Amino acid sequence: MDGIQTVLKFLINQKTAIGYSFMALLTVGSERLFSVVAFKCPCSSENFMYGLVFLFAPALVLLVIGYFLNSRTWKLFTGCFLNPRKIFPKGNSCRFFYVFGQITLHALIAPVMWLSVALLNGTFYECAMSGLQNPGYLNVLCKNKSVKCWEELYKVVCDKTTMSFAESEELKLTLQAQSQILGWFVIVAMALLSLLTTCCASCQSKISHLQMKFWRIYIEKEKEQLEQIFQLYAAKLSERNLKSFFENKEPEAFPMPTFQAWEDASQLYSFNSSEQHYSTIHRLVEDGQKDIREERETMLDFVDGREIP
Repeated sequence: MDGIQTVLKFLINQKTAIGYSFMALLTVGSERLFSVVAFKCPCSSENFMYGLVFLFAPALVLLVIGYFLNSRTWKLFTGCFLNPRKIFPKGNSCRFFYVFGQITLHALIAPVMWLSVALLNGTFYECAMSGLQNPGYLNVLCKNKSVKCWEELYKVVCDKTTMSFAESEELKLTLQAQSQILGWFVIVAMALLSLLTTCCASCQSKISHLQMKFWRIYIEKEKEQLEQIFQLYAAKLSERNLKSFFENKEPEAFPMPTFQAWEDASQLYSFNSSEQHYSTIHRLVEDGQKDIREERETMLDFVDGREIP
């Protein structure tokens, strides 16, 4: 029993790494499925557009899904038309771009995985670049090749060219090498960007490493218990309303947060180094709604918010 608890605790502690690993496996599987089942290079003048669509369209879809599934996106944009100061508060007009940049970095993880895997495989890139009719590119690719390289490059990926086998194979290997080089470039660039943003956030953080660790644990616990409270109060309220309806009685008093309290609790959190508050709800409970509304006019400093709403 202790062994099972140890394993479960380890898996819970490593859930971020497990999640990314699962995402990577899913991306690899999806790319292979697209390559084998759906992708059929036309071997015509449409090669370039067809290859680019398969290379970038899934990445764009994954980016949109990443925005859609991030709860911070909806906290940032909900009600912004009715209250523009929510995203462009007085005294901190750059707040929107900072938060949206954080959201974008998280949303880019899946698209970058797709691009990396697709480029390392090379199928989509080979098809696209074999249809590129740019003289400069063709001069480089067809250097020391026969004239047929200029005329039949788009047929190379389908093995329908009249070029010699050795020349055709060399062109395919060159296109594949270019694709894989670009794939590794994307991986290295994203890794360096992640390292740079993490280091910048840590260097500018106004709280210590241990307090940040406590903060993350608190946020996870608050999320878990918030869901449970929602379930509990929703069940109680629905039971009270149905009971009142069927028994034809006046409903009992049921305390609920005010509209303004819901609005204040839904704000994105910003850190104040002079207070020990770890979420918007925590600050709302400690300081009350009045202070929350006043603070909204002069937003305070942000800290590393990778998992902090």
